[in-house]
Amino acid sequence: MNKHPSRSPGHAPSYLHILQLTWPIILANSATPLLGLADTAIIGHTASPQHLGAIALGALLFNFVYWGFGFLRMSTTGFVAQAAGRDDNQAIVETTLRALLMGVLIGLGLMLLQWPLLHTALTLFGASDTVEYIAAHYFSIRIWGAPATLGTYALMGYLIGRGLSRTLLVVQLILNGLNITLDYLFAGYWDMGARGIALGTALSEWITFVIALLLVYRHQLSAARTHLNLRWRQLVVREKLIPVLKANGNLMIRTLFLLLGFAVFTDQSARFGDITLAANHILLQFISFSAFFLDGFAFASESLAGRALGKGQRESFLITIKRSTLLAAATALLLAAFILAFGDSLLALLTDLPDVQRAASSYLAWCALYVAVSFAAFQLDGLFIGTTTTAALRNASVLSTCSFLLLCYWLTAHYGNTGLWAAFIGFILLRAVFLGAAFGSITRRLDQTHP
Repeated sequence: MNKHPSRSPGHAPSYLHILQLTWPIILANSATPLLGLADTAIIGHTASPQHLGAIALGALLFNFVYWGFGFLRMSTTGFVAQAAGRDDNQAIVETTLRALLMGVLIGLGLMLLQWPLLHTALTLFGASDTVEYIAAHYFSIRIWGAPATLGTYALMGYLIGRGLSRTLLVVQLILNGLNITLDYLFAGYWDMGARGIALGTALSEWITFVIALLLVYRHQLSAARTHLNLRWRQLVVREKLIPVLKANGNLMIRTLFLLLGFAVFTDQSARFGDITLAANHILLQFISFSAFFLDGFAFASESLAGRALGKGQRESFLITIKRSTLLAAATALLLAAFILAFGDSLLALLTDLPDVQRAASSYLAWCALYVAVSFAAFQLDGLFIGTTTTAALRNASVLSTCSFLLLCYWLTAHYGNTGLWAAFIGFILLRAVFLGAAFGSITRRLDQTHP
């Protein structure tokens, strides 16, 4: 057995293969905001503004909670991809089941804690009594879908780790198609308002979870070439459980600090007045739209990098980095050019308020610059997630967020909203810098891998 990773390219992914992995993920990512627009349109035409406000409040709370548990998807992707590189079907099944059970149990815990969570959220947001009353009903219904949603996160991690991006797209389309259909049926046809939206969403989450579970089971059963001697006690063996818990803890801290950074950006925007807040919010939608594309390359990198590590193929790993990063960089530059060329026209579509349009237009170049340089952080995120080098992800997130807070404090005091955007760009650049500084930890793992 060799003591060093393979130096040959092996089966290094071509540019075409990377694109084939990426485009279904881009479509799957972009389906989510379309669902939000559909829900808004249904309620906007069938219920009062209070119902619309309650859905906005409830959806914000669920997005925050679910994003915090995104580690279920990320760690599963990394561990499954590495096990696939080793052709270790036993480890693939154990990893997926462990994450699946963890997701369902966390979801059940959220259901048990629903009233403290809801009370805390309503206290923080401070909406009107009517909106809070409707939001409470929305939350109490939709929370029943939490085990299914978090369980689906684990299954999505399997699909990405195995490079099944087209199946991931199918699962996302099923979820969104069911959600739109059931939301229209309950809220639009039967006039149930926000409660109908919550019921439709919860039911679609459970149906999608069952379908995704069947798809994963069928794929893994056909992929496994040997009989799996699975014992449930293996899922909680200390030696196997500790690395997973450490990875999940690191990823959760990483996500919470990134959330803090975006929350500070929004809070600082509000301090400059309603016009600036609205303008920055619209520009953030451009950044979110661009993230769908860049996340596609990052997700593909997670799968490819994890497989290369599992096989111990250093050269294949480096080729993966080079090719996926070049594609992501080209995409980021194209998106930035699109924002510069058509940003004003898009602003006119998103708002008819002249003051907001002018304010947003004056910062389009800053928005485009953010998009142009953001690909490096996305790509490095994917590489570190795919190789489950999560301590570096945690540290980079903490350091870049703390640096952003310092930059924000100094630059906004001297340059106002321009300083805020400069600090925000520094935020994404510093994430890449801190991750890049830790890149050697991945190559050292490759050097220690036995193919």
